[in-house]
Amino acid sequence: MAELAKHPGNMPPQAFEEEVASPWKEAWHSFQKNRLALIGLCIVLFFIVIAAIAPYIAPYSFREQVLADRLLPPSGKHWFGTDDFGRDIFSRVVHGARISLGVGFFSVLASAIIGTFLGVVAGYYGRWVDGLISRVFDILLAFPSILLAIAIVAILGPSLRNALIAIAIINIPNFGRLVRSKVLSVKQEEYIMSAKAVGMKDRRILFRHILPNSVTPVIVQATLAIATAIIEAAALGFLGLGAQPPAPEWGRMLADSKNYLTQAPWTLFFPGMAIMLTVLGFNLMGDGLRDVLDPKMKS
Repeated sequence: MAELAKHPGNMPPQAFEEEVASPWKEAWHSFQKNRLALIGLCIVLFFIVIAAIAPYIAPYSFREQVLADRLLPPSGKHWFGTDDFGRDIFSRVVHGARISLGVGFFSVLASAIIGTFLGVVAGYYGRWVDGLISRVFDILLAFPSILLAIAIVAILGPSLRNALIAIAIINIPNFGRLVRSKVLSVKQEEYIMSAKAVGMKDRRILFRHILPNSVTPVIVQATLAIATAIIEAAALGFLGLGAQPPAPEWGRMLADSKNYLTQAPWTLFFPGMAIMLTVLGFNLMGDGLRDVLDPKMKS
């Protein structure tokens, strides 16, 4: 009897453990079957590791200028060559990973937190609260994202911090509208109705029931948004509105090398390749997460 109680339906222990496996564990097993998603994850982890150990693998300081070595091609001494100031491009690219990934992670984290909060409030309370928040989202989405980011940085002043703030602001509506639509669906579930009927407070319903059941699409959106944020940071840097010299931001490196495209193409190739691979990695990983976590994609 004890065995039957322990393993319902006289189910073998291993089968029972598989039956009650964590949904996240099942999602990971499904994710592992997607080869492109795994490639994306490996690319992302590679750049994260590079950013973490940049000071230890960079052979030179990213600020060090040796004018006698300007525009040298890739060699054993300078793996990626040198730029117009004689700075080692490999050292600048690996240090630039810290800036680009940092802007991507922190801007998306800020926009995800603010957007999720606004989306939950708008979807749960509805009426004039929903109308007000939704109109703010509509206003922000009415402008092309990069133009809005340029306008915000132009007002605040060109700097890496202000670029991060601008990127966070323009991504808030994407998270807000996504979470709002999910909350509108979840709050109609019977267990939410039952919680309200027994007098459970709104705060408890929001944080214990609605928010945990609305966070899955946020994870997918955040992964894809990091890729977009890296591109936007590079675009602002290219225009001179992001990181300022001598910071080794990839977009800024592209701007500095555009005058030497035919004379020294390696000055443009390596930072451009770093941007392309990083964005590709996050996009592949995000697509894999969407396939695993989105019920519509599963069906």
